[in-house]
Amino acid sequence: MIDDRLEQTARCLGELGHPVRLAVFRLLVRAGPDGAVVGELLRHVDIPKSTLSHHLQHLIMVGLVHQKREGRSLRCFVDTKAARAMLDYLLSECCQGLDGAPACAVGDPPDRGAA
Repeated sequence: MIDDRLEQTARCLGELGHPVRLAVFRLLVRAGPDGAVVGELLRHVDIPKSTLSHHLQHLIMVGLVHQKREGRSLRCFVDTKAARAMLDYLLSECCQGLDGAPACAVGDPPDRGAA
């Protein structure tokens, strides 16, 4: 049962699976709705500008990040709608059980003692 949402979530997670991309994504999440210019990101990651650009393009390609030109600078933003869609998909069937019987009440933490 592979559907479009599963494919898109897998692509997003695949790109976030690289440590530099995950670090940049987390920096942009921390930056909030104002985003961050590339120069600000470079101050937080120890990589060349061209390498950062490469990693940003991967995040842009899957829709998790977008950029806006501001004069000579590029400002980067997390696409919160895409990020939320990815997380919602991952958690959408929480505790529904594999056979249709609920594994726990919605909102209850799973039993960590079960083997």
